[in-house]
Amino acid sequence: MKAVAQLGYRTVPANDAIANEVRREDARKMLWRLGVAGLCMMQVMMYATPVYMSGPQDIAPDMVQLLRWASWVLSLPVLFFSCMPFFKTALLDLKQRKISMDLPVAIGMLVTFVVSTLGTFEPLGPFGAEVYFDSFTMFVFFLLTGRWLELRLRDKTAGALEAVMNRLPDAVHRKTKEGVWEMTTLRHLRLNDVIQVKAGEAFAADACICRGNTQVDEALLTGESKPLPRALGEHVLAGSLNLIAMVEVQVTSLGKQTRFGQMVALMESASVSKPSMALLADRVAKPFLWGVLLMAALAAAWGWQYSPSHALMVAVSVLIVTCPCALSLATPAAMLSTAGALAKAGVMLRSLQALQMLAKVDTVIFDKTGTLTNEDFKLQHIATRDGVLPAQALAWAAALANHSLHPVSRSLVQAQTGSAFTPPSLENIQEFAGQGIQASWRETAMPTGPEMRKELRLGSAEFCGLQPIQGEVLHACLSDQEGWLATFEFAETPREEAVATLRALENMGLRIRVLSGDGQASVSLLAARLNIADAMGACSPEDKLKQVKLEQAQGHRVAMVGDGLNDGPVLAGADVSFALGQALPLAQSKADFVFMASNLKPLVATFRLSRKTLQIVRQNLIWAAVYNFSCVPLAMMGFLPAWLAGLGMACSSLGVVLNAMRLSKTIQFDLEGSA
Repeated sequence: MKAVAQLGYRTVPANDAIANEVRREDARKMLWRLGVAGLCMMQVMMYATPVYMSGPQDIAPDMVQLLRWASWVLSLPVLFFSCMPFFKTALLDLKQRKISMDLPVAIGMLVTFVVSTLGTFEPLGPFGAEVYFDSFTMFVFFLLTGRWLELRLRDKTAGALEAVMNRLPDAVHRKTKEGVWEMTTLRHLRLNDVIQVKAGEAFAADACICRGNTQVDEALLTGESKPLPRALGEHVLAGSLNLIAMVEVQVTSLGKQTRFGQMVALMESASVSKPSMALLADRVAKPFLWGVLLMAALAAAWGWQYSPSHALMVAVSVLIVTCPCALSLATPAAMLSTAGALAKAGVMLRSLQALQMLAKVDTVIFDKTGTLTNEDFKLQHIATRDGVLPAQALAWAAALANHSLHPVSRSLVQAQTGSAFTPPSLENIQEFAGQGIQASWRETAMPTGPEMRKELRLGSAEFCGLQPIQGEVLHACLSDQEGWLATFEFAETPREEAVATLRALENMGLRIRVLSGDGQASVSLLAARLNIADAMGACSPEDKLKQVKLEQAQGHRVAMVGDGLNDGPVLAGADVSFALGQALPLAQSKADFVFMASNLKPLVATFRLSRKTLQIVRQNLIWAAVYNFSCVPLAMMGFLPAWLAGLGMACSSLGVVLNAMRLSKTIQFDLEGSA
């Protein structure tokens, strides 16, 4: 805490009302500083105008001195209240022997006030009788105006994160063991607790409805804007809104284990990351600031021999007009604007660097099962060896599948629901990514008979020690220590949005590939239906990673799109990775982008927006560079007074932020269009 305080920051609890109140208090203080600067500026200009517009003898000298005294008094609140944010940061910089954007601005403010004060109290001194209180108050007002508007715009952009983090209620009504409803905080909520959620309230945890029917709004979590019906026994998500009627729900997940908590973790990760372009701008800004101080000193030294007062004011103009705020804001303003709008549309971004890298991708690799095909497969047929009933084989397979999040596993579990056969109690459960699951269980043939240990495997034919199955149907095999037990055949269909998504990506100049762990026959069939020329089947996670590395070695930038369940290595190895699937454990995913809605609709828009974002960043950087390099000569030659320098710097920074804010509207339009 002390180390953070020494850097000039306050620490407050995350996801707490205190944090929100601190942010609002800072905004109010900034508005007060701006108001004081604006009021004093107008009064000082009123006192300066008669001197500017009158002749040499039109106003008596004592009246001129009185007007200067009044201007000096009105400048004191500006100096000691409105300028304090600049002075505090500059003082911290000096203590830590570093430099930031506020240091030259603070020096310019202090020099202007000191020169004007000396002109007021010692008109016959070395700096003469010229005063610049009007310029001082004016450029402080302009700088604060830019800072305040920038703060408002950044708060609006970052509002997506705050809206998510503050979506959960502070307290809930929980049912006690005696059946009495009590008020309790979220921190005291436990698994399997029954809570009451009224219409208009947000669900505090992932839960299952145990009483009542309603409709929910999951727009914040999945991007789905339509109300969704939820009946008895169905699941609801933490952070979604109850729209219609009061319901009672039983808690199934809490805190970071909920999709809501995992989404917040992703957004927090993105908000504290910095893309390489932003880091480069920061590295350029530091030597640039030293150059600004040197140029200001040279300008002052050159003009000192003619007029010390004018020389100092030229130096002040150089210090203010060349402050590289726009340069440092150029990249993060655009990136955060895009990330915030993507979050509102149900696309979670892990790091801003991925957004920059996505604009350079030329090859997109898709997983097949659960990515290009629907997540839910329908069990069509069960073939078993002699003496094994299909329902019994399904119960064994479902017991194994219950420990996996693979789409085929979920389909087996769903198909077994309501069966009369009791699933066995398994031991030593292991899942092999992209291959299958194995476990053991103890079986007793007779109540008094010997206990036998049975080994079970569920997965591909190769994993189960069987010959590869030829055909175009999706299969899953079950085997024990004696060999083949059963084969499950599934019907799989492409996602309805898959064809349009693939064609749109190809029209953007992207090359499409499919790498799947399923058999080559089923992969080729799907590739033919989706008109994909390059499709490989029977790929292990290692094979997929090898293919990605091969593409990268050939100079390609690769994006990987998968369900994130067994593609951890390849998702981490790709330049950019996407994961989709509502059952995905987001906090453990290696993906850079996560689609909460579990479909491919936002993929094209995300690609387009990454390119648009990079275009906006380049525009901002070019504008910041052109502005600084064109204004420096004007300031050094004395053509830019201090107030105009302040206006120019404020407008430059504001222009960068406003240009970045255009991305918010573009994002919403593109996402709707791609859907």
